[in-house]
Amino acid sequence: MGWFVNEFPKWAFLFLYHATNIGLFIGYFMKYYQQDQYYYLRALVGLGLPFARGAAACLNFNCALILLPVCRNLITFVRGSCLCCKRNMRRQLDKNITFHKTVAYMICLHTAIHAGAHCFNVQNLALAWNHPDNNTAALLSTLSSLPSRANETFINFIRIPNAEPTLEVLKVVPGVSGVIITLSLILIVTSATEVIRRSYFEVFWYTHHLFIVFFIGCIIHGVQGVIRGQTNLKEHDPHNCSSQFREWGRATGCPNPQFGSGGAQTWMWVIGPFVIYLIERILRMYRSFQEVIITKVVKHPSRVIELQLKKKGFRMESGQYIFLKCPSISHFEWHPFTLTSSPQEDFFSVHIRLVGDWTEALAKACIGNEKEIRPTSQLPKLAVDGPFGTASEDVYEYQVDVLVGAGIGVTPFASLLKDMWYKYCDPGFEMKVQKVYFYWICPDTSAFEWFSDLLSSMEQKMAEQGKTGFFESHIFLTRGWDPNQARNIVLHEDDDEDAITGLQQKTQYGRPQWDTIFPAIAQANPEKRIGVFCCGPKTLSSQLHKLCNIHSDPSRYANGTHFYFNKENF
Repeated sequence: MGWFVNEFPKWAFLFLYHATNIGLFIGYFMKYYQQDQYYYLRALVGLGLPFARGAAACLNFNCALILLPVCRNLITFVRGSCLCCKRNMRRQLDKNITFHKTVAYMICLHTAIHAGAHCFNVQNLALAWNHPDNNTAALLSTLSSLPSRANETFINFIRIPNAEPTLEVLKVVPGVSGVIITLSLILIVTSATEVIRRSYFEVFWYTHHLFIVFFIGCIIHGVQGVIRGQTNLKEHDPHNCSSQFREWGRATGCPNPQFGSGGAQTWMWVIGPFVIYLIERILRMYRSFQEVIITKVVKHPSRVIELQLKKKGFRMESGQYIFLKCPSISHFEWHPFTLTSSPQEDFFSVHIRLVGDWTEALAKACIGNEKEIRPTSQLPKLAVDGPFGTASEDVYEYQVDVLVGAGIGVTPFASLLKDMWYKYCDPGFEMKVQKVYFYWICPDTSAFEWFSDLLSSMEQKMAEQGKTGFFESHIFLTRGWDPNQARNIVLHEDDDEDAITGLQQKTQYGRPQWDTIFPAIAQANPEKRIGVFCCGPKTLSSQLHKLCNIHSDPSRYANGTHFYFNKENF
């Protein structure tokens, strides 16, 4: 049951996706392997033809899909529409970037098959002019030498004997465009590795826009029509006439075979997604010209700054994120940040950790020197795109929520906790959520400072209203305490408030023991659907994902408790 709850929709979708790829490859492979119109072309190039065309069909399909997962407005619309109303299906939208990568890997695979097959094809087409003197070789030579005058169309695009295959490839549009496509793809994929993205985001950002060159190359790749099928099968049956090639065009009932191209097809696959993506970029450009006012800049510990912003007509939901652009730093770069304000506030805010050139430059533009914040009139102009939906929007769909953040990964939950508390205290709002568990894993003590005020405020308000049972926080410090802090912690162990955070909930040291936490939550919440929301490193999310599957198994708990895993991805 646990696997079915968390895994089945994903694997069902992947099965459909891969089955479509396999079906397209086999279908086109068999078409070019069996159909009579390609009888003579197969004689020239062999199995390279069906392999190349099968891979080309899969490339068309995947090129049609590759842009859709990065159309953020489309995904946000689908998430909020009735088209995707079931929770299990809606959760699959959170894996849009993962699917984007899967499609990219599939494009790489089929590009390798397609290019490799055509390397053999070109070599065979060059050899077809000068085969050893036997009957088959003579047929290939005859096919290659068919003239390209009216009603006598050629089949071999290499028009001269003893040609150098590499030079001949560079004389035709498919050859030149194929080289450009392959080089663009190599640069796009290699610059998208995690090391490059995290350390040199600008390199990733600019190189990724080679997708424009890639798509233009794909669209024009087939315009010259070098893959040619026979067009006069009724007059010239290749099975009967291939053995009479020396008599073609004479009174034998076998006129010269005629060949033609089916024309370029890639554009028919990609035009729809490309238009959708173009609308996405136009909308982004339009938003970039809308005025954004920085009302406040706050410098927090742990190299974190907070920007409080206002924008006319901006509407948000808790858990969403935006993209920021600072034209004074770069006119093209957009960077994603989770919203940390709640919809009830009259501004929206983001907390930005200073890692990388862009965030450092933004902090310098906002703060100036290390000690003072710049006056509002001297703050840089910003552009905002969004907001966009994430997995965290679904917190209100569960009876119990478990929120797990690691380090700066706590930012999505700042907005959620504020919004949930406002709604919980509103007698006119019926909220399904009955209990919230919050786990925050921090690497050092300074990371607590900018977020503890929110938690302290919630503790105080819950105590004042007698609703202490709704929210339960657990903070874990994994490292970063010195001997003086250790002595201070021991001396204040019996105090009502934590010595580090000042919260009533005491800080715990080390990492959470999830193997004991999950059973405790399950026992305390029988017959409940529990949403587990994680924003943190892959090792943490993978561990929580597995535990959600394990602890949703009915053989473990007879009380009907189920854990649904949700991961922040943007």
